[in-house]
Amino acid sequence: MQFSISAALAWLATAALALGASGALAQKAAPNRVIPVDHIAAVVNSEVITSGEVAERVKTVTQQLRQQGTPLPAADLLQKQVLERMIMDRLQLQLAKETALRVDDLQLDRTVARVAENNKMSLTQFRQVLERDGIQYDKFREEVRNEILLSRLREREVDNHIVVTDNEIDYFLSQQAASPSTATEYNLSHIVLLLPEQASPEAVNRQRERAEQVLKQLREGADFSKLAVGFSDVADGLQGGAMGWRSRDRLPDLYAQALDALKPGEVSEVMRSPAGFHILKLNERRGGGAPALVEQTHARHILIKTSEIVSEADAKRKLENLRERIVNGADFAELAKLNSDDPSSIKGGDLGWIYPGDTVPAFERVMNGLKVGQLSEPFATPFGWHLLQVLERRQTDVSGERKRLEARQILRERKADEAYQEWLRQLRDRAFVEYRSDEG
Repeated sequence: MQFSISAALAWLATAALALGASGALAQKAAPNRVIPVDHIAAVVNSEVITSGEVAERVKTVTQQLRQQGTPLPAADLLQKQVLERMIMDRLQLQLAKETALRVDDLQLDRTVARVAENNKMSLTQFRQVLERDGIQYDKFREEVRNEILLSRLREREVDNHIVVTDNEIDYFLSQQAASPSTATEYNLSHIVLLLPEQASPEAVNRQRERAEQVLKQLREGADFSKLAVGFSDVADGLQGGAMGWRSRDRLPDLYAQALDALKPGEVSEVMRSPAGFHILKLNERRGGGAPALVEQTHARHILIKTSEIVSEADAKRKLENLRERIVNGADFAELAKLNSDDPSSIKGGDLGWIYPGDTVPAFERVMNGLKVGQLSEPFATPFGWHLLQVLERRQTDVSGERKRLEARQILRERKADEAYQEWLRQLRDRAFVEYRSDEG
C-alpha cells in the first residue's frame, strides 16, 4: 500500500506516540526518564526513512569497514553517505513495487540456503550465527529479498535494453589487436562525485572543487578507502571504492586511458565524464600476454512460455511437477521433447556448449550457480519459466567468432555499468526527496 506524504508522516507520529506510551507504562517506577523518539531523516516520495534506520545501517557499515581494515571517515560524512545509499535503494524498491516486481518466498528460501552453503554452514547453523551477532533472521531474509529485487530491477530496466552493434565489435577487436596490454589485469579503486542531469555551471564547479579537495587530501597522504567512504556517490563507495580486478578491456575508456600514466599505488588526476568527476587508484597490476580462456557450460533446459492462457503460476507449477518426476527417475530429454516450448525440445532440451554472454543475465546467473549434474528449481526470465540442468563444463581458448561473442559481452557489461549509473541519476532527479533534521 502506498501512503501520501502526509499520511506517512501521520502514521509515523502515531507510531512514535504508541512507542512513547508503551515506554511510559514500562517505566512507571521512573516517570522522569526521557523516552527517545525516532525522527524522520528523509522523505522519499511517499515514504520516510527514520533516523533510527539510518543509525542501524551506519552501525552495520561501520562493522563491515572495520572488518575490512578501512579507516572510518568523520561520523557526519559516513551518516550522509549511508543516507544517500538508503535513498537510492528506497527509490529502486518503490519502482519495483509499483511495477509489480516480486520475489516469492520459495526463491528467497533457496537464496538464503545458498548463502548458508557458501559459508559452509547448515541453514540452522547460519541462523544461529546471525542471531548470535545480533541480526534478526527475518530481517536478514527481507534484506536478501530486497537485494534480489534490486538485481532484477536493474536487469529489466537497464541490462536487457543494452544493444551492441557489429561496428562497435569490429572497432573493439581492432583496438584489442593493437594493444597487447589488454590481457593485463588491474586491481582498482575509484571515487566518483556524480552530477545531476543538466547540472548548472555553478553545480559543476562546486563538484569539481570537491573533487580537487579530495585529490589534494590524497596527495597529502590521506587513505583512499576512507575518502571513498566519505565522498564517493556510487554504491561501492561504502566498500572503500574497491572495484577489484578488471582487465583493461572491461574498463570504461576514461579509466583505461588513465592507467597508462599510473604505477601501482598512484592515483589519477581528477577526470570528467558525463556522469561527474572521477579519481582512480591503481592498487596492483598482474598478467599480460597469456591466451584468453573462457569457461563453457554444456546445459539443457525445459521452457514453459507464459501467455493469456498459461499464467506465471501455471508455468511454475508445471515445471515443479516435471522437476519432481525427473528427481524420481524420469528422463529429462523425453520430458523436454514433450513439454518444452523452446526449439531445443527436438534435441531433448540440449543447448550445446554455451559461452558467457550467450544467454540473458537471469539464465546465466542460475546456470553459473549450478554444479555439474545439478537440476535447478523453476526460475523466470523474459522468455518464460525454465528448468535447467548443467551437464559439463570446460575451459576453452577464444578464437574467431567466439572472440566476437566475448567482445560483445565485454561491451555489454561496459555499456550496462555506464547506463545503470545514468539510470540511477535520472531516477534520483525525478524523485521527491526532502531531508529532515532531528527535532525535539
